[in-house]
Amino acid sequence: MSAVAHPLIDALGPVADSLGATLLAPDDLTEADLPLHWEGELVGGLRRPDLHHALERLLEAAEQEVGTPFADMDRNQKQEAVALLNEWGAFTLRKSVEDVAEAIGVSRFTVYNYLERAEAGS
Repeated sequence: MSAVAHPLIDALGPVADSLGATLLAPDDLTEADLPLHWEGELVGGLRRPDLHHALERLLEAAEQEVGTPFADMDRNQKQEAVALLNEWGAFTLRKSVEDVAEAIGVSRFTVYNYLERAEAGS
């Protein structure tokens, strides 16, 4: 982005960071990017995130939301993290159950049990 950012761009910075998206200057936009307009003026754009690292970002967000690293989580916190990941759509990604199980230090079977518990509680 340019040195003088627009207030809309400044406001969207944390959102873009948490999603893994990139904020762009108006001159850097392509047709695939989302243009950002303010009072009819193009002030920048948003490039969608690379989904290759989406699960990693979701895992980091779950740790932050629960407030404890996975290695230090008790069973209830791990269940909460799995429920959050489920709400955020993490389990629509290929091999996500295996990857989540490895990240939180449980078996795939345990992740499926946590998912069943989360679904029953909804």
